[in-house]
Amino acid sequence: MNIVDFDSKWLDQARQLIRENHLEERAMVSVLPEQGDIPPLEALADNGLGAAAEEDGKLLGFLSAYGPWQPVFCTPDTKGVFSPLHAHAVQRDNRMRIWQRLYQAAAEKWVKAGAVSHAITLYAHDERAKEALYLYGFGVRCMDLMRPMEGIGASASWQCRELPGDEQWRLDPLRWQLNDHLGNSPCFMFQPPWRLEAWMKGKREHPPRAFVAEMEGQIIAYAEADREGENYLSDEPGTMNICGAYCLPEYRGSGAAQGALEKMIAVFRQEGYQRLGVDCESFNPTAFAFWGKYFQPYTYSVVRRIDENAIR
Repeated sequence: MNIVDFDSKWLDQARQLIRENHLEERAMVSVLPEQGDIPPLEALADNGLGAAAEEDGKLLGFLSAYGPWQPVFCTPDTKGVFSPLHAHAVQRDNRMRIWQRLYQAAAEKWVKAGAVSHAITLYAHDERAKEALYLYGFGVRCMDLMRPMEGIGASASWQCRELPGDEQWRLDPLRWQLNDHLGNSPCFMFQPPWRLEAWMKGKREHPPRAFVAEMEGQIIAYAEADREGENYLSDEPGTMNICGAYCLPEYRGSGAAQGALEKMIAVFRQEGYQRLGVDCESFNPTAFAFWGKYFQPYTYSVVRRIDENAIR
């Protein structure tokens, strides 16, 4: 096995490996689309950040990334790289060893480019890839999940409806509380007020589809969705993606959040959508427990933060 640069001569074989890895995961998570439209790989082959494992001209695997950019994860003066689901693939045989050799070669390039944060999205059921990277210091940060557009069996006791765009200002207090929740332990995903306000301004200017549970005119839970997802599989036709959700703490366990989700599913199913995706932080226990009841994980995004002394 030889480790070489990942460049344009490997693109055709890389696409084939991506398809093979996708079909492996689909065998475990049948709701995934049968064939995803793989994004262009040319930029990944040209940026000098990728590594390939080959033997006698056969591509055994590759690892590439976008970046570096800063700030990463809202951390000032910190550069990072990101390898999404389509930026790597490894054959089944000897997978763990190939992954470790690829990361060793690619990480050297990433650090030379100044990136101390390394993020990679893996398939949730690829145990060899996960073990390879966990042993190299990675930990899970977030995950993507999906379910068929079928009802979850929620109680009909809550008043639930789709919230029109001109009423979405009513979600602002819950969005602020969601930000506070994410800033607390164990998430520690702090967003300064100016960044949150810019985010909410974008929501008001381009409102997503929002579904709410109400009690006496008060919104106590909401879930919102859009077509755009977190990876190329979640962007496939027939898929909608949840892009925000929150339930007031005093109503958690009451079925209000489930009611909003049930209403969303019913509307999207009637519109012809087949799948519903969601992403959440694995270190957010509230979200992890809720989405894990109704959705099946198909990716884990793992992150490693190396010692900054390596680039000094």
